[in-house]
Amino acid sequence: MTIPIKFSITFLILLTSLNFYSQETASLDDSFVKKDLKVGYAGSEPFVVKNQNDWSGISVEIWHSLAKDNDLSYTVFPYNNISKAIDDLQKGNLDVLVGPVSITSERAELIDFSQPYFQSSLSILSRVGAPTIFDRVAPLLTIDLLYALFIFLFILGCVGTLLWLAERKASPDQFPHEPIKGIANGMWCAIVTMSTTGYGDIAPVTLMGRIVAGSWMIISILFATTMVAGIASSLTLSGLDKTVISSAEQFQNRKIAVLIDSPSVDFVKDYSGTVVLIDKLEQGYKLLRDKEVAAVVFDRPQIKYFLEKHPDDSLILSDTEYHKQGYGFAFPLNSILTSMLNVDLLRFKEEGMLKVIESNWLGTEKNK
Repeated sequence: MTIPIKFSITFLILLTSLNFYSQETASLDDSFVKKDLKVGYAGSEPFVVKNQNDWSGISVEIWHSLAKDNDLSYTVFPYNNISKAIDDLQKGNLDVLVGPVSITSERAELIDFSQPYFQSSLSILSRVGAPTIFDRVAPLLTIDLLYALFIFLFILGCVGTLLWLAERKASPDQFPHEPIKGIANGMWCAIVTMSTTGYGDIAPVTLMGRIVAGSWMIISILFATTMVAGIASSLTLSGLDKTVISSAEQFQNRKIAVLIDSPSVDFVKDYSGTVVLIDKLEQGYKLLRDKEVAAVVFDRPQIKYFLEKHPDDSLILSDTEYHKQGYGFAFPLNSILTSMLNVDLLRFKEEGMLKVIESNWLGTEKNK
């Protein structure tokens, strides 16, 4: 058999094998998408809304459109929280997870995500109320103020010692030779000098003593005005709505309710807040009303939607937004649905369908 004939036969065998493999793969893919998919629904309103036996919401409507366009049949499995649904997705008990699932690098190592169909962010829900007496004096009971007091006493002791050293020989009646009495009188002289009381009972008579006293006058004016301004500012702020938490910097040493296994857990810890885990927003709302937590950190669109359905003048949503994040549909690793549905999601976005669905639930001005 000649070489060209051998080459031709080999080429035909290879071509036949590739054609068979592609037909087999297509058959496998087709059998997968044609099966009854197990779809988990998890998350809060307005993304997943249960109405008796019917489901609706932003995530549900977008998923229904995807399933309809691809002729997918599925059975819904509801979940109380997203973390449990993600566990079942990893174990192969689900084919798709529908809901406000935040796309994070940590989760992306465990499961596949679709293109983001919604851009969200974290925000802070807190109480509005008149400050208590403790709230008003709390700024004065801080470790920083205690440090400042110790520093002030140390400086006062140094000035008193310098005055005693300069005056003890020339004015022993005002600054006795005994160190304790002499330094104490020197500190008293520094205090009346700083406060401009000027009783005149103790005053330096030597040149060195007057240089020390004059230098202290200049330093004490700057020190006293800075301290008084700081205290006055703290007391003024404490007279405002102390219970309102408008930024993450106010989390320190306060109990903050966050959704379990969500990005907000690490976010609150980064700002030294004490994490209180909740399963849903309604639970955080109750804790906040009962004053068991100082604030609730949750996804902003869910909070806004909840407050529209449950108006409450005692609560306020901060204007600040943190951790911009996308919501996507979740699949097991290497699922063929991921790439297939991503194309349709991009088409929905280009055609404006996603914007229409979001606007129907959140309004055009509130939609991010």
